[in-house]
Amino acid sequence: MIKEGLVIKGPYWPEPVEVKKVEELGKYVHIIGVTIYSNTHIDQLIPREELKRIKVEDLPLDFSAPADETFLSIEAERYRFASSFDPLLAMNISKIDPLPFQIEAVYGYILKLPRIRFLLADDPGAGKTIMAGLVHKELKLRGIIDRTLIVVPGHLKDQWRRELKEKFQEHFTVIDRSSFEALYGENPWERENQVITSMDFAKQKDILPSLQSVDWDLVIVDEAHKMAAYRYGNKLSKTERYKLGEVISKNSTHLLFLTATPHKGDPENFRLFLDLLSPGFFSTPELINESLRNKDNPLFIRRMKEDLRDFDGKPIFTNRYPKTIKFTLSEKETKLYNDLSRYVISQYNLALSRIKERKRRNIAFALLILQRRMASSTYALLRSLERRKKRLEELLKEPELPKEEFAIELEEIDDYEERERWEHEKKWETLSIAENREELRKEIETISALIEQAEEILREECEVKLMELRKAIEEGFKKIREIGGNEKILIFTESRDTMEYLVRKIRSWGYSVNFLHGGMKLNERINAEKIFQHKTQIMVATEAAGEGINLQFCHLMINYDIPWNPNRLEQRMGRIHRYGQQKDVYIFNMVAENTREGKVLSKLLDKLDEIRRALGSDKVFDVIGDVFYGKNLYQLILEAVANARNIDEIIKEIDIQVDESYIRKVKEALGESLATKHIDYTRIKEIAEKAKEYRLIPEYVEEFFKRAFQKAGGRLRIRRDGFIAIDFIPYEIRKIAKEVNFRNRYGLILKQYPKVTFDKDVAFKNPDAEFISFGHPLFEALLVWIKRNYFSKLRRGAAFEDPSGRYNGVLWIFEGEVRDGKGEIVGKKLISIYDDGNKLEEINPAILWDLIHCQNNNAIPDFTSKERAEDYAIAAVEKYRQELFSERKRQADIKKKYGIRSLEYLIGELDADLAELYERQAEGEKVDIVIRNKQEKKRQYERALKDLKDEIERELCLTISKPKLLGAVYIKPRVKIPEMIPSEEIERIGMKIAMEYERSQGRIPEDVSKENLGFDIRSRGKDEVRYIEVKARADEGPVALTPNEWFKAKRFKEQYWLYVVFNAAKNPVLKIINNPAENLRYEEKIELVRILIPVEELKNKGVKV
Repeated sequence: MIKEGLVIKGPYWPEPVEVKKVEELGKYVHIIGVTIYSNTHIDQLIPREELKRIKVEDLPLDFSAPADETFLSIEAERYRFASSFDPLLAMNISKIDPLPFQIEAVYGYILKLPRIRFLLADDPGAGKTIMAGLVHKELKLRGIIDRTLIVVPGHLKDQWRRELKEKFQEHFTVIDRSSFEALYGENPWERENQVITSMDFAKQKDILPSLQSVDWDLVIVDEAHKMAAYRYGNKLSKTERYKLGEVISKNSTHLLFLTATPHKGDPENFRLFLDLLSPGFFSTPELINESLRNKDNPLFIRRMKEDLRDFDGKPIFTNRYPKTIKFTLSEKETKLYNDLSRYVISQYNLALSRIKERKRRNIAFALLILQRRMASSTYALLRSLERRKKRLEELLKEPELPKEEFAIELEEIDDYEERERWEHEKKWETLSIAENREELRKEIETISALIEQAEEILREECEVKLMELRKAIEEGFKKIREIGGNEKILIFTESRDTMEYLVRKIRSWGYSVNFLHGGMKLNERINAEKIFQHKTQIMVATEAAGEGINLQFCHLMINYDIPWNPNRLEQRMGRIHRYGQQKDVYIFNMVAENTREGKVLSKLLDKLDEIRRALGSDKVFDVIGDVFYGKNLYQLILEAVANARNIDEIIKEIDIQVDESYIRKVKEALGESLATKHIDYTRIKEIAEKAKEYRLIPEYVEEFFKRAFQKAGGRLRIRRDGFIAIDFIPYEIRKIAKEVNFRNRYGLILKQYPKVTFDKDVAFKNPDAEFISFGHPLFEALLVWIKRNYFSKLRRGAAFEDPSGRYNGVLWIFEGEVRDGKGEIVGKKLISIYDDGNKLEEINPAILWDLIHCQNNNAIPDFTSKERAEDYAIAAVEKYRQELFSERKRQADIKKKYGIRSLEYLIGELDADLAELYERQAEGEKVDIVIRNKQEKKRQYERALKDLKDEIERELCLTISKPKLLGAVYIKPRVKIPEMIPSEEIERIGMKIAMEYERSQGRIPEDVSKENLGFDIRSRGKDEVRYIEVKARADEGPVALTPNEWFKAKRFKEQYWLYVVFNAAKNPVLKIINNPAENLRYEEKIELVRILIPVEELKNKGVKV
């Protein structure tokens, strides 16, 4: 007979179901319940004649289940709730060393939001990728998200893929045009759970509809300012990228924008940009300023470079010293430059006259590629000319000349990966606008003459720039020796041809050199980075080194050519001037003064230096384009090269008057007014310390893994160097890992792992070791295996013995859940309640590590009941609900204060505008279109206001579910063994002596012995925190440490202290030992689950105080 509360099994469900409600409906039985592993809701009608296929799982609570299986099952549940024990879980299991301001942004701002719609707008180099990775990892570990989309400029796809894999062990799939071609008829966005794509791919007209039909739990957009809309007077111009922003805003639950340049001195555009996160939230700059003053801005955070510090309060960025190396082309080089210019400009003008459509006129600018090649090197120009000549000769053989039919978006192409950019540039090199064979022949003659000149310069080895480079390298190494840095120089060039040329030349000068370019695969680039770090003196790199490669170990950079797009210069500098750089950075920029582009670039670099001095900050190099507010530097350089404008005019335009009003404008463009100045380092330090004490430290995870993995039939061994080798993974674990949902969430597992660590710090120092922790596919597959095999036994209960003789009662394990009015889970909590028949109290379930597993148990305690524990669990979940509600209430008040006020203000403004327009319309003025636009905007804001009010109300309606009993454990006392536990009085004396000693040393001790943290006292001094375990003896003898205490001693090392009080009853003597796990000889008493430390060790190594 099926009844409420029973657990049933049958072919209708993949796992057992707990029945919540059952009723008869004619020929059917209506069963409502929940699956016990995955917590999936079940609501089904089963025909009566098929009920015989359903079996009731008889699980009486008789504490007869095997203790080792119950232990693994409870511990697996504890790991499922890891984030409630460790508030910084993702940080503690990722291969990162986060800085205080990163912890504050992620855990103090973003993760506190019920629904994340947030702009992270810190200065460049603050580690926004790390913060976004933490947000993704933390939400995933908390079970809040499954599907994540990351949208980035094309050239950053590899960087993101690398960072997420190396630092967070998260596997992302890149979706691009080839994905669509390979999966014809399928929607690739639906197929994968973790996707990276390029902004300019996703926005395309044939791609956007497929993205429109897919929902995401979390979307992260890097360089999100590129999705800005533009308003010209009353007209709103939505870019294709902004339309992409509207789609992902609509289709995502959580949305995180990253940018270093949010404002660009345009408040109206900034507001439109914020509308993608939350429409109409900040209607006026005054509201933004109010939120910054109150430190409660719910939509964005911006911190400036100069305010960023490490835990010791030191600035995290070193200084940057740029130097422009100006040189003059030789006579032969000048002639080549002038002849080339004449040819290029004549082609450019011809293109302009023949191409009437404005959209296609960028083809004219593409023809300037040859000039760019010469600015790079004579060798690069020669190679380009040869390719152009070959192509034109091929065209001459064609029956008729083809028409070039493509449009070029120059700035968009600049966001492509280098490999893609090169493909486009190759087309530009060979682009012909010749209309007949005669024109083509003349062009080939001109090119042949230019080739001869270039070959002569190279033959005579008289390139001035190359000679200047040799001197710059010598000066660079001298400078590096002066500052005591690594003898490494990074040389940047735009052209692969120049790179190959420089590698040959530099090698011939006697230096060790390697290279890096965009044609290399990501793993080849990473390998080149390592070779440069450990072997060679010089690396010559194309722009690809500015994309996803980190070279903080290098302090000097030479820009052999200056990119015409200033954003590229920022990216180059960012490779060596970033967090982790230990020395000041020197940048040499090489510019030919007697060329048109050289004059502009030279003026640009001089002006940047002037602005840097006036600002008192080298931040100008992070946002070069924004410093020249309202000017398109890329366009100016192109115009100079094309001789489209007088060179003096262009230089005059760059030669801005750097006065107070200009500096004010620059600061606004840099977003200084949006910045949060105060970062509470003390509070962050305390959060990090607290998390360190409560978190599930690697020692627990490793020991648990070993026991569980061997129980599952896996084979592992401890290597001589202390690492673990996993030789065999059992079939059942591999089968779980192959399940589609599992694979999409965690990735694949390997057949074996020759070198494994569970310690993040060890993994940091040994990149070849596999770091296994929460989220790793092997660890997660093992947890699933335990749940499927042992979870039902947990409901039967098991018995354990306490060697200390302290405990005699039942430990009840419940799962509590709180949901809001949107049906979302706000929080889940593992509640462990100890009941000794007299009182109930919540205790740390880690206590199970300190207990002996009973093999056979016949005793059932009669002093406790499930109902009594359930009442206590309900009260505990209610208390948890109130904690969650107080944060929700704070967030709701902020939304009312800014969001609702702002939308009401915008609606009021539109009402006033409409009233005036209606009057004008009545007087016969044609304003119908303006009225329609304003009415539509008003409707949008009214809808947004209604939605926001509804969201606030639902987010505040928190309800608790009935706590779900997971299982129970009967703990019996074992006969007392003297070294295991002294009397309560002796313990009290020991604690009193230890506390008094701490106070006498000027520290502030806190008794935490009731919390089962693995230490009894947390003692704070001026520059230290001591974690102290106190052991007291009535006489002299050995002392025993529990596994919990030993794990913490091994983890905290120098911060952990053992205080032993001998002869506590009559003549107390306090002996203190620092770092006992490494400094004391000990004996492991496996049968007693204790670490025994002999009395001689304590007397010899303990310091008497």
